[in-house]
Amino acid sequence: MSWKSAYRSLYYQGAPEPEGMDLKPEETALLCIDVQNHGMAPKEDPSEQTRWQPFSERMNNTVIPNIHALQDRFRSRGMDVIHARIACLLEDGRDRSLSQKMPGWNNLLMPTSSEESQIVSELAPLPGEIVMTKTTDSALTGTNLRLVLSNMSIRNLVVTGIYTDQCVSSTVRSLADESFQVVVVEDCCAAGTDELHRREWRS
Repeated sequence: MSWKSAYRSLYYQGAPEPEGMDLKPEETALLCIDVQNHGMAPKEDPSEQTRWQPFSERMNNTVIPNIHALQDRFRSRGMDVIHARIACLLEDGRDRSLSQKMPGWNNLLMPTSSEESQIVSELAPLPGEIVMTKTTDSALTGTNLRLVLSNMSIRNLVVTGIYTDQCVSSTVRSLADESFQVVVVEDCCAAGTDELHRREWRS
């Protein structure tokens, strides 16, 4: 079983294996989604610290180092590294989408200037790299990323980041709907729990 069929869901079992992807450097970019200080900040509540410990370990020991290595490889080849982050343009967050104004997990009020909205230092954008600011899960529907990619003649995206079952999956599906070819790097992504990550990987 190859990587192209290893994580197939029920719907695609038995279907022909997809053709190989031709990831031409000039048509391929790395997209790093939402690895921000907010997600990596220590939890004050001890019970929350315990609950999020597996996530923190995966991020610090696997995801961040692997994304950093991928960034280095893309940059060394002159390929584009693009960043997406959650942040609002107004201090009161009126510009946020409905999903980020409703109570609960997605209710994030992070102005662009706030420390929590910044991309973690290990993966920080270099001068000249594109940073997309969004107030939606999808980095495509919440920004002008589609137009920017089209203008740059980018057809293939290698996707990394958090959370696998939310912003990563929403972005990947949006990109596929717009006919971009997408590769998601499993050990460069994380969800709140390993189970959520694995479940999304097989959906």
